[in-house]
Amino acid sequence: MQYSVIVPLLNEREQLPKLVAQLRELVAYSSCEIILVDGGSSDGSAEIAAAAGLRVIQSQRGRALQMNAGASVACGSWLLFLHADTRLPQGALSAIASASVRGAQWGRFNIRISGDSLWFPLISTMINWRSRLSGIATGDQAIFVRRSLFNEVGGYARQPLMEDIELSRQLLEIARPHCLRQRVTTSGRRWQKFGIWRTVLLMWRLRFDYWRGVPAECLAKRYE
Repeated sequence: MQYSVIVPLLNEREQLPKLVAQLRELVAYSSCEIILVDGGSSDGSAEIAAAAGLRVIQSQRGRALQMNAGASVACGSWLLFLHADTRLPQGALSAIASASVRGAQWGRFNIRISGDSLWFPLISTMINWRSRLSGIATGDQAIFVRRSLFNEVGGYARQPLMEDIELSRQLLEIARPHCLRQRVTTSGRRWQKFGIWRTVLLMWRLRFDYWRGVPAECLAKRYE
């Protein structure tokens, strides 16, 4: 088994039809396994996914905890962490394979935000360039990492927010990320629900505060 695609779930019923369709395509990839990790959904997400023939395991609630739980049972030499509202580009696993041949230890995809806002292309470009310059990847960018390296750094930190930032920091001490130009498509629902620039400014403030040492638990309350 070469690839393990790990998807944390929590009340994602609306996202499941498109997610299941894509994951079924990946299952056809002979060296890929799919692991959905449910954190206690109350909307039937786990049951729907299982009925679609996908493997679902249970975990404590919390994205970091769920992704660690998925990694602990994964068989693949590469782990790909995929958010439920993010869609991979065509040939995603082949792109990771090519990166592996070029010596990649971990990496992420470029991002495209779906939605009807004219600002989304600009925001996506800013996210991609920030990530390329800083070496920090976010979960929406579909982080992939060698399982041996993921285990070496201890997996995701057990914290309620910024777990992707913390993982990137740990991995950066060992290797720079391989930044794939292929684009994943992630939902712009949060930006549209709470206001685009209000959300952008909030995330900048949260990341700045995390950088200066504010505990992730405090930031999570502000994020919610």
